[in-house]
Amino acid sequence: MNVRHLYVHLPFCAHRCGYCDFVTAAGRPEQHGVYVDALLRELDEERHRLADPLDTVFLGGGTPTFTALPELVRLLESLPRADEVTVEANPETITPALARALRAVGATRVSLGAQSFRPHLLRTLERGAQPDDVRRAFEYLRDAGFDNLSLDLIYGIPGQSVADLEADLADAVALGPEHLSCYELEAKPGTRFTHAHGDELACQAEAMDDYFERVVATLARAGYRWYETANFCRGDRRALHNLGYWLGHDYLGIGVGAVSTIDGERRRNTPRLARYLAGSYNREIELLEDDVRARERVMLGLRLDEPLDVAGLEHALDPDGLARMERLGLATRNGDALALTERGRFLGGGVTAEVVR
Repeated sequence: MNVRHLYVHLPFCAHRCGYCDFVTAAGRPEQHGVYVDALLRELDEERHRLADPLDTVFLGGGTPTFTALPELVRLLESLPRADEVTVEANPETITPALARALRAVGATRVSLGAQSFRPHLLRTLERGAQPDDVRRAFEYLRDAGFDNLSLDLIYGIPGQSVADLEADLADAVALGPEHLSCYELEAKPGTRFTHAHGDELACQAEAMDDYFERVVATLARAGYRWYETANFCRGDRRALHNLGYWLGHDYLGIGVGAVSTIDGERRRNTPRLARYLAGSYNREIELLEDDVRARERVMLGLRLDEPLDVAGLEHALDPDGLARMERLGLATRNGDALALTERGRFLGGGVTAEVVR
């Protein structure tokens, strides 16, 4: 009864985007109800692990709001109470009725996958929503009473110019979301997207550092806090569920392909939908040794803008590498408080790799 974060995976989408490597299933409306049945069965089996109430619940996917609305409502009504309940959504799925239904069953936060406001980039990404769909979705969600909205943007898209990026950021800020996630496009090897756009992706890779700095500078000027490598918020509207991951908290994941980390054990459910629906989780189990957990704690903790308390994590640090990063002005240590400098945060993983043993 000590796990305070719950992730729920809803795999259904209208269409699988070419760059996506998540566990998804296109369409399949006839399976939405039986899938929710399977989720609730797994939740009943695992409920003994969960605190009451929870800190956070996160419905991810897939496109959770593509799930048939009666089934989505049934699921939300059956989940444990939590202070923050986030639902991921694609803008074109948001209607006034859906927005009101989410609010009525306890959702407190919606994360919209806009990705871009430029039509030619949306076509490249194979996204169904158009810019006006994003604006309408925001209006519907605000009218339903949501005061905590997040927006996802992607940069480094083939064909994207600096002017495109700056216009995307301006359009996003104009909507006034409480939270923004801005991710570098990562098209995994072997996906349809890399086959179609491999040469353009290689060209965009050269511009990524400049794009990253532009994102941070633009959002800082607009009053957003750069609290995590790819995440920005107004006030303290941080994504509390993801913050739990970055702070090394245990979490339970339910659903096809879902991952859990509990008491030093990481497990992943089968990615095969048919097996999951039949109740066969066929989980991959990884036992996390203390040194692995400590290294992960450092790597994730240094993504944040607050110092990491490294008391008890000394064995995960490379003292020579840390000293080198301090000399270069990329990291600072004051007693047990370790942090990357602003310059170090732009270099991110490269600096962390030097610090970790």
